[in-house]
Amino acid sequence: MKIHWDIFMAFFRVGMLGYGGGPASIPLIQKEVVGKYKWMSDEEFGDILAMGNTLPGPIATKLAGYIGYRVRGLWGMINAVLATTVPTIILMIVLLRSLSSIKDFDWVQGMTAAVIPVVGVMLAVLTWQFIDKAVGGMGWLQTGIMSIFIFILLQFMNVHPGIVIAALLIIALLKKDTSKKEKDTGSKEGDPS
Repeated sequence: MKIHWDIFMAFFRVGMLGYGGGPASIPLIQKEVVGKYKWMSDEEFGDILAMGNTLPGPIATKLAGYIGYRVRGLWGMINAVLATTVPTIILMIVLLRSLSSIKDFDWVQGMTAAVIPVVGVMLAVLTWQFIDKAVGGMGWLQTGIMSIFIFILLQFMNVHPGIVIAALLIIALLKKDTSKKEKDTGSKEGDPS
């Protein structure tokens, strides 16, 4: 029963504090899942995030659903998705009813402006962690070239991130399959029988 409470609280905090939408929630989810509860490693989280970005829909609920399912099956998935979405639904109803009367106050505009740098720093930290992981696997040169190429695709050619991620996954699978065939061919050639 404690594990269900932990799943609920982890994703409830994400739902309550994930100001700025899905991308801003990713560092919060990582902090809960990898840092606090240790349900997976940074590498596993990165893989799940990459796969989640190739699928349609909000990233926070996709991550919650998969992680909840992985930790505690179907009920864990339902628990995590509800904990992620219900607080947002309730807050939206409450805030939208009161926002029209307070949106012009300076403190409301200041509060909104003050949150933006916090979200930016959280995303920068997450970006650095992913770059560090990529450098560990590919090296600085390949990571740099790939980052520049992907930046051009996303920013200047307006290619959807899901298409880029799907293409990279297909390339990785084909590369893995090719290297496996080469390895199998090489071991058959060295076989004395």
